[in-house]
Amino acid sequence: MVGSGVKDALQKRADFLAEQGVAERRGRRVILARNLLGTLRNRELAQAVKDIAVETGLKYRPVADGQHVAGIYRRSVLLASGRYAMLDDGKGFSLAPWKPVIEQRLGQQLASTVRSSGVSWEIGRAEGASIG
Repeated sequence: MVGSGVKDALQKRADFLAEQGVAERRGRRVILARNLLGTLRNRELAQAVKDIAVETGLKYRPVADGQHVAGIYRRSVLLASGRYAMLDDGKGFSLAPWKPVIEQRLGQQLASTVRSSGVSWEIGRAEGASIG
């Protein structure tokens, strides 16, 4: 029966989400966490940061809202939650939201200011030429 297979799959998915702490069961209902997407995005980003730190030996430097960060654009990191640019400042690395305008700048010095409303990028340290 197709219907029972779907029910079993939904049951397993609900059990998995509850085990992960992003849902809870209330009788026959499954209630998802309030900030489910934010929680999943943060978990995915944390795993990517851990993987990059192990691979590169660099320490992660988180970017706070409104903070200016600079470094060499080493690569882009594609996650389910979006694409990020890895900036290496020689001592550590930061991840900033990627924009298409920086793709041709791989290996160059870039600076970024991240705000909740978006990200702006600058080429080089001294030039200050904004690119989006």
